[in-house]
Amino acid sequence: MTNQENPFLALAAPGIAGLTPYVPGKPVAELERELGITGSIKLASNENPLGPGQRARAAIAAGLDELGYYPDGAGFALRRAIADHHGVSPMAVTIGNGSNDVLDLVARVFLQPGTESVFSAHAFAVYPIATQAVGATARIAPARDYGHDLAAMAALVNERTRVVWIANPNNPTGTWLAADALRTFIEALPKTCVVVVDEAYTEYVSEPDFPDATRWVESHPNLIVTRTFSKAHGLAALRVGYALSDPRVADLLNRVRQPFNVNSLAQAAAAAAIGDSEHVRSSVELNRAGMRQITDAFKRLGLDYIPSVGNFITVDVGRPAAPVNEALLRLGVIVRPVANYGLPNHLRITIGLEAENARCIAALEDVLKA
Repeated sequence: MTNQENPFLALAAPGIAGLTPYVPGKPVAELERELGITGSIKLASNENPLGPGQRARAAIAAGLDELGYYPDGAGFALRRAIADHHGVSPMAVTIGNGSNDVLDLVARVFLQPGTESVFSAHAFAVYPIATQAVGATARIAPARDYGHDLAAMAALVNERTRVVWIANPNNPTGTWLAADALRTFIEALPKTCVVVVDEAYTEYVSEPDFPDATRWVESHPNLIVTRTFSKAHGLAALRVGYALSDPRVADLLNRVRQPFNVNSLAQAAAAAAIGDSEHVRSSVELNRAGMRQITDAFKRLGLDYIPSVGNFITVDVGRPAAPVNEALLRLGVIVRPVANYGLPNHLRITIGLEAENARCIAALEDVLKA
């Protein structure tokens, strides 16, 4: 239906009509319903194949009797657990329905028509969506080796810039920025813009010069660092994430945050999970072994891939990836095509259990030989 057929469509806020929605990974149930198959595996959404740890599971079970009540709108216990974990004040914490929710809050608070945000090519799809949804303009810097080119990003910053988005590690490429380079970049930015460092995959990184940007928040009032419980903590279905920032910035974010945006079970599970270092360690070890398993196979198959420090790997299949993806789906293997990130010949594959990785490798080999 066109705007002429339905004039109410023209009343949408600027930017909404031309917005391309975020497309999540295809669920197993949807694929099996479409193709009439069973036994599929999903390695598309960077989920933790181990799921939640025992502490989080126990907290979820203990909270079931409270489902008739609204959650704590302020998230007091969860914010306290996060603050204690990072050694900051609870007033510096903003909780969200996943870290995506917090990214959207940042855009709603700091962007509007006539302002701009800056991010890199091949960066997380939520940055352009959040920017366009509020009528602001996106400025996209060319990537360097599939990752952030900080000099190119700095060149796009001007008097209209209000938000600079950086994913470290980056999704979907798995690239990362070292501490000195990132901190120098942040400190050179004008104080008239905020910089968001999105650390969704930070628990998986073992490189010695990889930064923990949460340690810089107290000395950098224009810095916002986001984290999630969806990856290493295995709580993707519960949708819970958070931001650390100067308390004055957190106050602004919390003014537009919905009061019940994180449900009771998510709050309880996340508060338990943040201190479960053993489960995180197990998840990281499994990921490290799986990364070796998959990259060894890529080398054997002669496939180029982008070295990754996350829980996923993006591979160049040497041809348009869409038909390869379709063939994999028919074999019951769900991975993620990333043409929407400017990588039409690549697939992003989440690291799964050993048997899932092996099945994905075998299916990919069969498809590429066909």
